[in-house]
Amino acid sequence: MASYFPVPVAFFQNAQAEKKPLNILAGDVGGTKTNMALYRADKEGLTVQREKRYASKDYHSLADIINDFTGGTLPDRICAAVAGPVLDGKSHLTNLSWELDSKALGAALKIPVSFINDLEATAYGLAGLKEEEKVTIAPGAPGAKGNIAIIAPGTGLGEAGLFWDGQGYHPFATEGGHSDFAPRTDLDIEFFRYLQQQFGHVSWERAVSGMGIKNIYHFLTEAKNEKIPDWLQQRLEKEDPAAVISEAALKHEDPVCAETMEIFVRYLATESASLVLKHMATGGLYLGGGIPPKILPLLQDASWEKNFDNNGRMHDLSEKVPVHVIMNDKMALLGAAHYGAYNM
Repeated sequence: MASYFPVPVAFFQNAQAEKKPLNILAGDVGGTKTNMALYRADKEGLTVQREKRYASKDYHSLADIINDFTGGTLPDRICAAVAGPVLDGKSHLTNLSWELDSKALGAALKIPVSFINDLEATAYGLAGLKEEEKVTIAPGAPGAKGNIAIIAPGTGLGEAGLFWDGQGYHPFATEGGHSDFAPRTDLDIEFFRYLQQQFGHVSWERAVSGMGIKNIYHFLTEAKNEKIPDWLQQRLEKEDPAAVISEAALKHEDPVCAETMEIFVRYLATESASLVLKHMATGGLYLGGGIPPKILPLLQDASWEKNFDNNGRMHDLSEKVPVHVIMNDKMALLGAAHYGAYNM
């Protein structure tokens, strides 16, 4: 069944509504999976016609996936969100042998093709985010305006922003998740040294992501000599460790898992606050990615507010920033469709 998203084109500067309906093929390309969806763009907004999920490693290239999805009947435009930096229309995915080149693919298919960073796509997707698709964990100041920041912990850690020029928003990508982790406490310093011995450079992604949850848990059990119950060890060996740890914490099944997630939330709040300050994001902070919706009760705890507002002389600024959790897991796909429809 088609899903309708009302997209206010004027949400962004430089966005242009098309005079005629367009078929937009949107993609969300990652090392593990690639989501594809065909959208119809018209004066009413964007309507999903159909969508499909692919295992990326089962295909030699994005072109193969496009061919399978379209069956040879190409859309008017293609725009794909990519999990990584996009420079001059080109991107290389770390976990795949794919080399993405929008100009080369566009020339081969004879239609316009664009690639944008997945967090930049998420920023564009905010235009179609419904009220019921977000949960506000901090209301901030009434009528807050200004720049917006997005942080998205999932497999990795994505960060992006939207610059407010007084009339509309200009989304932009960053690679802030790879900036240096900043320890605050003695425990943080121990954790930093634990990671440094393994990886050399310690980024925020090593702490605030799915791998971050695993790293924190291993630090507590190995370096701090915390014990792992047999039932938990068995689950950790068979299932996704980050999901097992967070679930056990939410269900109060294991104290080390609970401590792990307490530290994780503190780190997420700390880096979120830093991102808000660096972007002067008085218009709000959005938590995207796969993890925040799954640990929502932990983010609604007083620990989030305590650590997010722990900014010294900038406390008065951060406490006025609205904070929302994005519950729609197709934001990058929607954002790619929006960009393809109104910005190409």
